[in-house]
Amino acid sequence: MLIHAVASAHPVSNMLNKLHGQPESYDKKSRYRFGRTLGAGTYGIVREADGPTGKVPRVPGVSHEKNHVLIFQQVAVKIILKKNVKGNEQMVYDELEMLQRMKHPHIVKFVDWFESRDKYYIVTQLATGGELFDRICEQGRFTEKDASQTIRQVLEAVDYLHDNNVVHRDLKPENLLYLTGDPHSDLVLADFGIAKMLDSKDEVLTTMAGSFGYAAPEVMLKKGHGKPVDMWSLGVITYTLLCGYSPFRSENLQDLIDECSNARVIFHERYWKDVSDDAKDFIGDLLQPIADERSTSKQALSHSWLSGKNATDHNLLPEIKAYMAKARLRRGIEIVKLANRIEALKMQEDEAEEVPGQADVPADAKAAAGDALSGADAGKGLETSSEAGSAAGGKKSLSNIAKGAIFREVVLAKVREAKEQEQQLAVEKEAQDKAKRNSFQG
Repeated sequence: MLIHAVASAHPVSNMLNKLHGQPESYDKKSRYRFGRTLGAGTYGIVREADGPTGKVPRVPGVSHEKNHVLIFQQVAVKIILKKNVKGNEQMVYDELEMLQRMKHPHIVKFVDWFESRDKYYIVTQLATGGELFDRICEQGRFTEKDASQTIRQVLEAVDYLHDNNVVHRDLKPENLLYLTGDPHSDLVLADFGIAKMLDSKDEVLTTMAGSFGYAAPEVMLKKGHGKPVDMWSLGVITYTLLCGYSPFRSENLQDLIDECSNARVIFHERYWKDVSDDAKDFIGDLLQPIADERSTSKQALSHSWLSGKNATDHNLLPEIKAYMAKARLRRGIEIVKLANRIEALKMQEDEAEEVPGQADVPADAKAAAGDALSGADAGKGLETSSEAGSAAGGKKSLSNIAKGAIFREVVLAKVREAKEQEQQLAVEKEAQDKAKRNSFQG
């Protein structure tokens, strides 16, 4: 935790916000110091920040009339561009409602929220201990028994969600994070962006949701889905954790649908000979293609494998490290994809919205993407679009310059494309004319 002495909120800032058409809650933004980018999606970006816990301790020598002291904590701030969710604002309100209601040791905690004229800001607890597989790779040993207790933590979170009629819909290793770097840290479930609160226990959802390789067959087939989709995803995670590769490995959607619908789960002898039958049985109960035949969270929690009694002491680390080595080869592609998403969001961001003019999307999209995926130094802040453009004498923000440059590049590209097509048509016409002349002469 960080401690800072900060000036009391001034009524002038509220007045300025009103003059700029900002909502009342926007004043909260000044309490947060934004750091590196953690990720980006279709609707916005996630950034690390230092934010107040709200505690005000007595500190000798500090006047509490003009100043007060706040304890700061590291938080994650999800910044959603309103124009990207226009007509679907309920999605944001649903996420806020869910996060505020969910209170469980294995679920990331809600901290605060506020909005600006053009963005929503959702503040949650920041898990600093790393992703599940990355953290495991740092250990000297990780056994099947360890895996059973890890999955138990995830399942307890899922069971809590299901008891509260919430379906997460995006369970995958990247959303399983350790809260701190402590060896005994809790694992927490994060990212409720596509989670859904059911109106009734029998409600059926029909929208496509989930991540490639972890989505249940009924999701991909658009048959309607509910809580069992989380159990399927948990089955895929458990299988991967125990052998270092996914049970379903097709590269295109149709083949993956076929593979999952058949659900022929193979436990290859080379990788599974030292894994208990209990573990295989647990996975088999989850990877059932028919949703109603899948174990519920309550049934899965009562499975003997989660007690750890029959789990072996076989070290899974070599297989997991091999899995992560392959995953890191894909990181280069992911950096490009993430950089493209950040760049697209930067072009959409209304930099004029900010008071006093600091944009939220980082200027250097590629650097931000690299830092996000490599887990760079948490203390390193990144330039924002307007910060980078505010050098002496430069009044125009970088995002405006970038927009102009990209527009020119698009125009030039179109001109080049038109010229190339024109040249191609000329060449083809000349070839046709030549063929006709030869034919006539023959």
